Order: sequence, then structure tokens, then C-alpha cells
Amino acid sequence: MSGTEWETVVGLEVHCELKTATKLFCGCANSFGDEPNTNVCPVCLGLPGSLPVLNEGAVERAMRIGAALHCEVHPSVFHRKNYFYPDMPKDYQISQYDEPINVGGWLDLPDGFRVGIVRAHLEEDTGKTSHLGGDGRIHGADYSLVDYNRAGVPLVEIVSEPDIRSAAQARAYASELRAVLVAVDASDGRMEEGSLRVDANVSVRPAGSDTFGTRCEIKNLNSLRSLGRAIEHEAARQVALLESGEAVVQQTRHWDEAAARTVPLRSKEEAFDYRYFPEPDLVPLAPDAGWQAAVAGSLGLLPAQRRARLLALLDGAGDGEVSAAQADQVSAVVDQGLDDLVVAAVSGGAPARLALARAANEVAADVEAGRRLPVADFTKLVSMEGDGKLSASQSKEVLGELLGAGGGDPEAIAGQRGFEAMSADSVVAIVNEVVAAHPDEWGRFAGGDQKLMGFFVGAIRERAGSSFDGKAVSAELRRRLQEA
Repeated sequence: MSGTEWETVVGLEVHCELKTATKLFCGCANSFGDEPNTNVCPVCLGLPGSLPVLNEGAVERAMRIGAALHCEVHPSVFHRKNYFYPDMPKDYQISQYDEPINVGGWLDLPDGFRVGIVRAHLEEDTGKTSHLGGDGRIHGADYSLVDYNRAGVPLVEIVSEPDIRSAAQARAYASELRAVLVAVDASDGRMEEGSLRVDANVSVRPAGSDTFGTRCEIKNLNSLRSLGRAIEHEAARQVALLESGEAVVQQTRHWDEAAARTVPLRSKEEAFDYRYFPEPDLVPLAPDAGWQAAVAGSLGLLPAQRRARLLALLDGAGDGEVSAAQADQVSAVVDQGLDDLVVAAVSGGAPARLALARAANEVAADVEAGRRLPVADFTKLVSMEGDGKLSASQSKEVLGELLGAGGGDPEAIAGQRGFEAMSADSVVAIVNEVVAAHPDEWGRFAGGDQKLMGFFVGAIRERAGSSFDGKAVSAELRRRLQEA
């Protein structure tokens, strides 16, 4: 099949730990990083005579996820998923099988591509097994330790349709989904702590085919970088097999980050291997219409809506189309939760594009301080820069002090530092001086050598000192070029 063009097909299963105070079926703390095996009790250890009690907060967060992903909330039933493995002391996991709480739905990516959602069901998380010695994998380890603190933590597994067609698109989906989960306060989304883990089902097929190839599942990817690299490697591995006349074997694989490759774990299990049967100690879950409506109405603005309102502010500014760089700034500000600061500043009269730039760069560099920064102080600073009272570099310095001090009067800080913007006359005078001092360089610049723009800006910055205004200087240099 050499010369065949191949299409990658990906479906993702995202495992999202919920932000509850306690576990799904008991009162043990849902807390990351505690001393191993301290957040355990007879219920989550599966001791005889113990009975599970469903966590109402976990159900509400699961419904928030469903509402945000346009799913239908259905009456659901918990099942026992049976398997022998030391990360579950009961030797089964309580999950939802053929009657999940959230069914159907979709997630739109920032570029407008829509990924379908099959289901988003509730289940309990497993414990954590650490393989010590050797290479850190089970077969090469000297011994293993199990921490049951995570066993029983509430989890929602979000299963996508196999709509994704590239590693980049998979990363965009996981990133957008994480932003949604954090925005609706369902999860903290901390992949580095295991709050969000991704399994990727990957297959390949000839371009133009509507028949799916044999898929392999890559387990427990815990970063966007690993997700993208694992999909790219696995797709290339499968293509190489098919082009050499071999078959792809359906199996579960592990991503080895150090070696940058997937390795087999086990043959792919089917549903019947887990011997699902209804959990006899839990009644069916059927949230009433009033509860569902209250949850849906409490979501607030989702990331896509928050990006849209910032873009609308930029469009309304009337100073040209939104650039790709500004669109990236919009995404960054929303991801950092700083969009309310920008919206409030613009409502107070600050220039939209300038407020966005300062939030995306200087404020985003110290997000926690930015969230404490009084809106009025930020608005006044950006307005001063927009009115020409401060240069960009001066504005950044004042903003740095505001962030460090938790606020203050930008005008007073600027006065204490002796900041004042360059007047139009001083800009012209300094540009004249620098051009006169470097006639050869100016001749080459006027002749089309654009690399010399940086040379002249730097020389003018040195002469102007703290009053340097890069925007005004660049405009004056361009004006002189047109006259040259």
C-alpha cells in the first residue's frame, strides 16, 4: 500500500476528577498530596458491611459538565465494573455503563470545528500504584506501593466521537475541554496532579475511506504535549505496519515519554470482560427538571462566549481588523481568567486593544497579583497610556509597581518616577539629531534596508531615556521615510 495517503482518526476519553470536598460514596476528603492511605474508610476500602451514599455535589458537577457540552441529562444507573487489580481494594469500580447521566452533545473548538460527545458519565477514581526500582514500569520494578487516597474520588469520563483528525486538533480539543471544566467549577483541571487524564483511541485509514481502521488505546496521557506526541507516533507506527503488509492489533498501549514511543500494555478489553452488573446498593439516579434547570442556569459565560465578548470589544474599537496576535492574546486572557479585568477597564473608558495587551502580557506574568489589582487603577493606567501621558515602557513600569503593591494611584507613581511622555516636538527633535549623527545608516535605511529600523529606535531610546515613546518614534521614522 505504498504511496497511499493516510488519514488519522482519533477519539478521546477524558477523565476529569470533580472539585468536591469529599469522595463519591463516602465522607473521606478529596484532597491531593496528603500522606498516603490517610483519606480512607470502610466504604472506599470496600470492607464488609459498608454501604455507599452518593455525593450530591458530584452529581451537580456532572450535570454542569453535561449542560456545558450540550448533552441531555438522562436517568442513570450505577454498575459494578469488575476486574482484579490492586488499585481498587473492592476488586470492582462503581461506574455507569449503558445508562449514563449525560448523553450526546458537542464541543466547538476555537477554530469552529465541532467534536461530538458520546457520553459523560459518573464513576469513582481508582487508587494510585507506584512501581519502584528498575525502569518504573510494573515488569521492571523491584516492588510496588499502593495509595488508596484517590480510590473513590468522584470522576466524570467524557467520551468524544471519533471526529478528531490530527494531533493538533486533539490538543485543541483537550485544551478547550479543560477550559470549560474549570469555567463551570467542575474541576481544577490540573493535569500535573492527575485531575485531568486523557486516553486516546487512535486508528488510521486510507484518505477518503469511510471505514474505520483497527484502533489502539493509549492510556493516561497527562499533558497536552504528551497527547500530541503520542498520537503522532502511534499513527506513524500503524501506517508503517500497514504499508509493510502487517495488520494493526487492537490493544492498549502506554506512552513512554523518555523514549517517545508507545509500547503494548495488554490486549484491548471488551465490555463483557468486566462483567458489568447493576450496583445493588445504589438506587437509580434521576435528577428532576427543576434541578437540571437550576444547574444549567448557574453556568455563567463559557470560554467561547468570553472570547467572543472580548473580540466584540476589539471590533467595536474601530481601529482595524483583529490580528492573529490579538486573537492569541484574547485566548490567553480568557485562559488566565483576566477577561473580566479587560471588560471592566474598557467599560471605564480604557482603549480596548491596549487593555488587552497589558492584561495578556504584564498582568498575565503575575496572574494572582492581577486578580487582586483594583479595576479602577488598571483602567486609569491604561487610559493614561492611551492618552499619550505615558509611553509604553513607562506604563509597563508603573503597572509592575501596581501589581507588586496590590494597587495605587498610577498618576502619583508616574510623578514620583519623573515619567512624562515625549511631546511631538521632542520626538521630531531627537529623531533629527540621531539621523544627522548617522547619515550613512539613514541612507541605507531610506534605500530599503528595514533591518536598520531597530538601530534607529535603539539610538533614539538611548537619547530619550525614561520619556522614550516607541510608538511615536516609529511613526516619526516612517513619516520621514515617506518624505525621503
